Parts: sequence; C-alpha cells; structure tokens
Amino acid sequence: MSVIEYVYSAHSAFAYLGSAEIQRICAVNDAVLVHKPVLLSPVVEAQRSPAFRKRTQEHVDYFFGREIERWAEFRSVPIINHRPSQHDADYSVASGMIIALGETGPQTDRMAHRLMEAHWRDDVDLSDLTALKAIARELGLSPDTHLEMATSGEIQEKLKANTQWAVSKALFGSPTYIVDGDAFYGQDHLQLVERALESPFKPGDWSNPSVE
Repeated sequence: MSVIEYVYSAHSAFAYLGSAEIQRICAVNDAVLVHKPVLLSPVVEAQRSPAFRKRTQEHVDYFFGREIERWAEFRSVPIINHRPSQHDADYSVASGMIIALGETGPQTDRMAHRLMEAHWRDDVDLSDLTALKAIARELGLSPDTHLEMATSGEIQEKLKANTQWAVSKALFGSPTYIVDGDAFYGQDHLQLVERALESPFKPGDWSNPSVE
C-alpha cells in the first residue's frame, strides 16, 4: 500500500483547495494519507521566503487572490472572496485537533478538511474555542474531551516536532505531498502526485549553481 505524507497548515487556502482531491486520489489508488500538520511560518522562514506583508500588492493579489479564485472554481470548492478575517490568529489548537485523532484514518481526514473548510468557506476564526468545539461536536466527538487532548503538552509537542521535521526536510510550504521521498509542493501538483503513485518518476539528477 502506497503512503503519501501530507504536510500542511490547518489554515492553508491551498491545502483546502486540494483537500477533497487528495482524499479522492488516496481512495482510487489505495494509498494511505499520513497527516503532518505544521506551523507554517517557521517552515516558510527557513526557506527565506518573504512574509505576507513583505510581498508586493500585485504578488499578493495574484497568488493569494486570483489563483485561489481560479482553483476554487476549477475544483468546485466553495470559498469566501477575501482573506479570512482572523487568518493571522493562533491555529495551534486547531492543528492539535487533527493530531489528536492520529496520523491516518477517516476521522483525521474529515477533521482536517472541516477545519480548513470552516476557515475558508465560513470565515471561522481557528483560535475560537467555541467554534472549534462546535466542529468537534459536528464530527461526533466530545467537544471538551477533544479540546483537552488538542491543547495537551503531548499533542502540542507533536505539532512542534512536525514543524521541525518539515524544516529539516527543507520543505517550502503548505501543502506538500511526499511520495517515496519525492516531495510535490502545492495542490496544483496533485496530478503529478497521482502519477507518482501509479509509476514513480525516475530519480532526479538536476544540478543548479549555488545561490550563495
């Protein structure tokens, strides 16, 4: 059985846009999706990518606007027409809600998708504990018990470990899908992910000059 390591942040627009599709790909190809939620900023900063507010307005409007609109339409994913009002809020508890359900399985798949859907379709604040409890209840979990697990030291340490693991792998951002050690960054590469499950790409031998 094939494995896809799924590295993403719980508030990621592009992870949300590819969420249903990666689950479809796993179902069709009998692959296991291994969830690795991360805190995105340390991953992005390790690659020296500019922070949101350090990019040009044109870049933000294109990459975090028009690209989202087009992919949402292409994938028939419902989405709001603006950056979520509390997008910069702490999403560590929301991430913990995913991690607390284990790395694999339908419950984990549903939780990850529902949190991103709530944020990007319904403009839900992922730091709002009342809203998070409502999502837990909706998915058939005990809200108080699940939030207690999500905020526990063990689960939050796992979130930090996932983040450091992503940094150590020199990953670029969210979402990244890894098939047999081959990383595919961005939900726009899901066609290549599916191809890799069916027939792995030959090992890379590309060489670039140093950027230093």
